[in-house]
Amino acid sequence: MMLRLNESVGPTVAVQLAAVRKVYGRRRKSVAALDGVNLDFEQGAFTAVMGPSGSGKSTLLHCAAGLDRVTSGSVLFDGQDLGKLDENQLTILRRDRIGFIFQAFNLLPALTVRQNVELPLELAGRRPDPKRVAHILSRVGLSERSRHRPAELSGGQQQRVAIARALVTSPAVIFGDEPTGALDTRTARDVLRLLQETVHEGGQTIVMVTHDPVAASYADRVVFLADGRLAGEIREPTADAVAERMTRLGAWGEEGQR
Repeated sequence: MMLRLNESVGPTVAVQLAAVRKVYGRRRKSVAALDGVNLDFEQGAFTAVMGPSGSGKSTLLHCAAGLDRVTSGSVLFDGQDLGKLDENQLTILRRDRIGFIFQAFNLLPALTVRQNVELPLELAGRRPDPKRVAHILSRVGLSERSRHRPAELSGGQQQRVAIARALVTSPAVIFGDEPTGALDTRTARDVLRLLQETVHEGGQTIVMVTHDPVAASYADRVVFLADGRLAGEIREPTADAVAERMTRLGAWGEEGQR
């Protein structure tokens, strides 16, 4: 039995996955990383995706972001079927409408903070607006660090640069793959609060994969995966509720039927 979350689709849906399967390998050696996933990500919401290792979290993120093509089913990004786009069209969509934040900060060491933030615009052939860049740097608390290089920043500050770089193109959705995984507890908390502010004050949509119940508790909703299938969700999560649900994911079928 497949579990469907947020069955109805309306104008508040940013990304919709419909009966998505992603299979790696062929025939007897094939593995279904995603097995019939139906899931909506709402606009202006912060969603965390959790599950054990091998549950399909990163695969779901990559498929939703157009980084990986699905084997069957469909991914609709603001109503547009990603499966009908060629590689050039996907590249343009990811460049203009999607932001990415990863565990590795992926900053260019020779560039200053401002130059790293402006880079996506430069690569797209767009002239950076100095006022907008300054506003983004102010939002992430790096106004006074704009001329520093990554080696002169702490890990938390480098992740803030990565967040600013993801925000500067005004993307429809920001995808984060363990964005606080390399940070200490206090710094991770600050970054997560910044992501919350980005959603609740800036109106961005964020989808974040994490293994940490505390990190997940900053989201508006937590979606659980097990063996490539949906295994329930929690809205307005607490760290304790998320941790408790994670311990019961082995019985995800029963969870989905409640």
